[in-house]
Amino acid sequence: MLMRKILVSVFSIVIILQGRAQQLTVEKIMQDTKWIGTSPSSVFWGTDGKTVLFRWNPEKALSDSTYGYTLHAKEPVKWDYNQWQTAQAASEGTYNKAKTQLVYALKGDIYWLDVTTNITKRLTQTEEYDSNPVFAHNEEWVVYQKGNNLFAWDIKSGLTTQLTKLVGGTAPSPKKLSEEEQWLAAQQLQTSAIIKQRKDKADARKAFLQSAKGSDTLHIIYIDDKAVDGLQISPDGRFVTYRLYEEAKNAKKTIVPRYVTESGYTTDIPGRTKVGIYEGGYAFYVYDKLKDTVIEVKTDSLPGSLEAPLYTMDYPVKFAPKKAASKKVTVFGPYWNEDGSAAIVDIRSDDFKDRWIMQLNGANGKLTVVDHQHDEAWIGGPGIGWETSSSLGWINAHTCWFQSEATGYSHLYSFDVSTQTKTAITSGKYEVQQVQLSNDKKYFYIVTNEEHPGKQQFYRINTDGSNKQQITTMTGGYEVSLSPDEKYIAYRYSYQNKPWELYVQENQPGKKPVQATTKAMSEEWKAYPWRDTKISTFTARDGAEVYARIYEPAKGKKNNAAVIFVHGAGYLQNVDYGWSYYQHEFMFNNLLADKGYTVIDIDYRASAGYGRDWRTGIYRYMGGKDLDDEVDAAHFLVKQYGIDSARIGMYGGSYGGFMTLMALFTQPNVFKAGAALRPVTDWAAYNDGYTGAILNRPFEDSIAYARSSPINFAAGLKNHLLICHGMVDENVHFQDAVRLAQRLIELHKENWELAAYPVEDHGFVEASSWTDEYKRILKLFDDNLLK
Repeated sequence: MLMRKILVSVFSIVIILQGRAQQLTVEKIMQDTKWIGTSPSSVFWGTDGKTVLFRWNPEKALSDSTYGYTLHAKEPVKWDYNQWQTAQAASEGTYNKAKTQLVYALKGDIYWLDVTTNITKRLTQTEEYDSNPVFAHNEEWVVYQKGNNLFAWDIKSGLTTQLTKLVGGTAPSPKKLSEEEQWLAAQQLQTSAIIKQRKDKADARKAFLQSAKGSDTLHIIYIDDKAVDGLQISPDGRFVTYRLYEEAKNAKKTIVPRYVTESGYTTDIPGRTKVGIYEGGYAFYVYDKLKDTVIEVKTDSLPGSLEAPLYTMDYPVKFAPKKAASKKVTVFGPYWNEDGSAAIVDIRSDDFKDRWIMQLNGANGKLTVVDHQHDEAWIGGPGIGWETSSSLGWINAHTCWFQSEATGYSHLYSFDVSTQTKTAITSGKYEVQQVQLSNDKKYFYIVTNEEHPGKQQFYRINTDGSNKQQITTMTGGYEVSLSPDEKYIAYRYSYQNKPWELYVQENQPGKKPVQATTKAMSEEWKAYPWRDTKISTFTARDGAEVYARIYEPAKGKKNNAAVIFVHGAGYLQNVDYGWSYYQHEFMFNNLLADKGYTVIDIDYRASAGYGRDWRTGIYRYMGGKDLDDEVDAAHFLVKQYGIDSARIGMYGGSYGGFMTLMALFTQPNVFKAGAALRPVTDWAAYNDGYTGAILNRPFEDSIAYARSSPINFAAGLKNHLLICHGMVDENVHFQDAVRLAQRLIELHKENWELAAYPVEDHGFVEASSWTDEYKRILKLFDDNLLK
């Protein structure tokens, strides 16, 4: 996803330590990246339900180590890495219905665990990579994937059987005799009894040998030169489903040059395609082992699949009325109920505007509508897809569940396939952001932001929507993991000026959490008064309420200049009460406030956490409403905080860098200086999965790309611009910065600077690079906003 990065602190800051000021230089901070403290990560439960495992670095080693915390223990203990890997693989495995057996893949082999006795059996030990084990055939088999095929290990007998035979190439065609050859062959049989007897004998022997093979003969499925994807078996063992991916012919891909290398020669990194370059397509198949037949599931009759998007009305010549073709789609799943009697599939259109949840009849490949979600912008939101993974499944044999933004916010719904009835389980002007169905399928465990867009809490709710109970109580951000028996929850919790710590709590309302780790803040870190910024709103020009946090200088320090920080990713929430993904910008903003700047950070249009309309507010116009929100934030600072309107700067990375360019190019009377870090300069050069959803494809919606790409507005640059970009950026390519530099040269602009970082990708990793970049940013603001 666009604009994700991990920064390292790169600035000087004064902290109060033991009653005296201590100056931390840029270099010191960069050399000691652990001075903040250490937070646990990669949290999961062991299969015993009593141990929480995680990665952690309390010893300030070169990298994190593996730890475990057992319920009621005094403190975590270090784990052997190999044991930790095994526990992690088991935690990602699949249980049987009774939760007494577990199968999992570890380092390319398959393991079976009896949970009650803690006895483990290794089922495979091969050079080939084995993966995706599940229980099937009334839980008598463990089925796993090896290469392009499925194999079954019989739990009782220990016999391993190959279930499928998907092979490359095309099926051999029997030689077709010409009419003359057919006549000649018939004549030979008519004129020689011996020849006829020998043929009859050979045919009979061939038929006998074929029948003797019986069930040992596998149906050969030829896949040509296509790739197999999503191979799986139904719980009853009857149906095998899979996708075949056909790569587009001559789809040109980008190349990222690496200039600084060990060999001294430039090397090339193979990259992605650009937006609009068709990369290939999928077809979905069902193999019925009972009937020994293969069916391609047809998707050309999906409701609404023939309707043209509304944006095509802007191009009456290009999209002149003609016979509509069905939308290209990809089928995900299927998702089976427990006994394998029913399945649903999740189908997405390649133009991002439709999602169909359909019931699949495995025997004939027919699809029946469960829910059709359509959005003239793009389908998305928590648990729905594109930006986040989908969440859906079965409550019982005839009732499935899923998420939808039908009301404008992502909520839970159920659908009874027997009565064709859809029911809303949750509702309101908030998002259901995480979902897990309980083991007994009586409850959903959910994380929502219903209390406040920037506050999360963990709840339990009946599957019919009744009796919602709040389990957590602290204000902040949560990442929750349920124990296998659901008696406990482990969660990373943070507050906006307190990094992540690990807590364990009984999974009941009113229970007190136990803090398992205490090293997220070092003594040096705690000595400085990090701002607990107030989160509030201001009203945008269209009446919308924009959430913002403001870093204010201490009394007597205010210099009446301001800086606007723009978060990256586009679809990301940064104005919340949890620890920011942009932790080092949080520190830099504190530094700016110490120097007298007023700093504002807003969740502009398209940010996450605020529902469908906010999410899609930038459709066909990046740099439109989102930039309007930033301009309105500048006016808000002038009006409410007395900021000098001639001394406002902006900085941000990736999407934030793109926004900074649009601000400097199109709003020169608002922004005096800006630092655009790793920015997109032309959206036609970015990837398809992100850009194609928001702006459609460039050759089909050129209007959207023309008004959204900063390179088209470079002539508007009047004030001071700093561009910083890694030269081996595989996300936003350095080519973007190079093209913009050439454009600025041709426009005879002089008040700009391009700082290139030869060894850095999208997220910098070297201390020297970060130090150089943030020194430049600070100098940019001091030189242009304080004078």
